[in-house]
Amino acid sequence: MDKQPIVDRRKFLSALGVTVGGTSLAGAGLVAGPQMVRAAAEPPKGKIPDTPFKTGHMTFLTGPAAVLGEPSMKGHILAAEEINAKGGLLGRRKIETITADEAAGTDANVKELRRMKLSEKIDLFTGVISSGNSPALAPVAEELGALTIFTDGCTDFVFDVADPTPKYVFRITNIQSADGITAAIGAAQAWPQVRKIAHVHPDYSYGRNAAEHFTLAIERLLPGTETVSEAWPKLGTTDFTAHITKALSSQPDMLFTSLWGGDYIAFYKQALRYGLFDKMKLATTLALGVAPHAIGKDHPEGALAGVHANYHFTYPSGNRWPENAAFVKKYFERWKEYPNFQSEGAYSALYMLKLAIERANKLTGGWPEEEAIISQLEGLGMDTPSGYLYIRPDNHQGYKDAITGFSKNVPEYPFPVWDPDRIITIPIRNITAPANWPKPGHGHNESTAAANWIKTTWPKISS
Repeated sequence: MDKQPIVDRRKFLSALGVTVGGTSLAGAGLVAGPQMVRAAAEPPKGKIPDTPFKTGHMTFLTGPAAVLGEPSMKGHILAAEEINAKGGLLGRRKIETITADEAAGTDANVKELRRMKLSEKIDLFTGVISSGNSPALAPVAEELGALTIFTDGCTDFVFDVADPTPKYVFRITNIQSADGITAAIGAAQAWPQVRKIAHVHPDYSYGRNAAEHFTLAIERLLPGTETVSEAWPKLGTTDFTAHITKALSSQPDMLFTSLWGGDYIAFYKQALRYGLFDKMKLATTLALGVAPHAIGKDHPEGALAGVHANYHFTYPSGNRWPENAAFVKKYFERWKEYPNFQSEGAYSALYMLKLAIERANKLTGGWPEEEAIISQLEGLGMDTPSGYLYIRPDNHQGYKDAITGFSKNVPEYPFPVWDPDRIITIPIRNITAPANWPKPGHGHNESTAAANWIKTTWPKISS
């Protein structure tokens, strides 16, 4: 790093394309990749069978993670119902869904994927929330030849290490390294005076990686910052007292946490009783990632309230991005609640598959072979409710512009949402390692290609 140039923070954030406010448009063609051409709908070519298209959707249906899992299920069901109402895929094949509860644990999930493919003969596997599960499932999906679209399970480890040359496996959530980096950029932009940082993270791959990527980025954006305390509660913890008092006693300027789902809700409610948020800033990767109605009006305002760098239903707002306005309306009408990023991801996954199948049908006629569907998914770009989504051909990873915002109570909703004037968007290509960057163990020892890329290429910021 000694040879890295020293630059001004504002200039560097500007060079990264960081935008603050509600006016920029997330993902509107900012990702490198071809913009989707909208063609007039044509009838499918050739003979299409009318057998059901069987999908296995795995997500958390029970336990504290269900506040993420249930919206995933609802987004999937909504897309399937809409596609089926028009006759199904290519107008003939209705989507039939088999579900599985991810809360069963990694070993049981692997067995369930095998059962779904070998016994139930699924055509597509989707879902998966935990970064502890996706690296175990990806190699098995490849072995089984199970076409897979992960709607989360975001860890870089999946395509960096566990499945480095994917064929059957794709993922449409933003890559996890974007999560910690986005939080660091948001914190540095809003609170450049921060120097002492306390950490509270779930003790498994997601929490470890969020802490690492955030720390690497914040050290470059805010020179002189130091970690004054760390706490690593187990996933599913209900009593955060010891972790809260540890953070308080370290007297930080800011707390950074990647707790999520029911764990985050329990943490913030307990922290309120200790007055924690009166004493420090709060930056998160997933505060508003849960089902929107699961967060109470008592949530601290002005917190950096992440959504996994993916999607919040209030943005893009109004009719500036019709895909989002239509999705939020349909979702609310169907479920009497607002969607979260899991809802949007599961919904978009089926529509991305539908588009790939339609494109493959135009080329080959009839029901396309799996190879043809895969070839169309690779490099596919699509306008989704969260913005423009692009599947990079080399690693099958979906990319859309990263987004975060600051919590605020507004009259329109009975729960906090993002302050419309303080939404932060970052072009994903500017915070992601490029396609040819060495993977872990191939020239560097960091946990991800993104971590090494930041360490190697980000300049020092003048303090």
